[in-house]
Amino acid sequence: MRYDLVIFDNDGVLVDSEPISNRLLAAYLTEIGHPTSYEDSIRDYMGSAMHRIHDLVQERTGQQLPAEFDDTFHRRVFAAFERELEPVAGAEDVLAKLAAAEVPYCVASSGSHERIRVGHRKTGLDRWFEDARIFSSQDVGKGKPAPDLFLHAARRMGVAPERCVVVEDSPLGVRAAVAAGMDVYGFTAMTPAAKLAGATQVFSDLGQLPDLLI
Repeated sequence: MRYDLVIFDNDGVLVDSEPISNRLLAAYLTEIGHPTSYEDSIRDYMGSAMHRIHDLVQERTGQQLPAEFDDTFHRRVFAAFERELEPVAGAEDVLAKLAAAEVPYCVASSGSHERIRVGHRKTGLDRWFEDARIFSSQDVGKGKPAPDLFLHAARRMGVAPERCVVVEDSPLGVRAAVAAGMDVYGFTAMTPAAKLAGATQVFSDLGQLPDLLI
């Protein structure tokens, strides 16, 4: 085994949530007076914690998002998850192979703990992730591209950063992993490889991952 810990991003890597959440985010921002296309949302917000959405809107417009923004957005997202969410193809197989090989793994997501758990329950991935394997930007207060979340996950899992590898699909996540001093494998299912600059390696299918890790 090349690494002592595999740290998975969640949205877009384990659960196929990015198309759903970015569609809803673009629609909601547009609805409240901040015209945003789906492509804009992918470019600007994919992989972001909620605070970064607030920060970017205020930086660009001088306006604050409504106080109820997060609650309303999450309510819409969770309802859509119940209707539409599926695991990313190959996610279950990757987790099964890591578990069989006794390779330590966890998830570290910009999403809230509630969002992670809702997605895992809906897709059946919850059986692979007890609470001790789940980390959220809520735990550190500063989301990607800051390294804080990945460093927190490594510390809680008892592994030195240089012995960790992160599996990410967003430029923000790649930057965070690099800043944490970790190797990072960039998943190109939704993001062109050129936008994952800094990744140790890129791959296009989760089925390739076990051979890269074990």
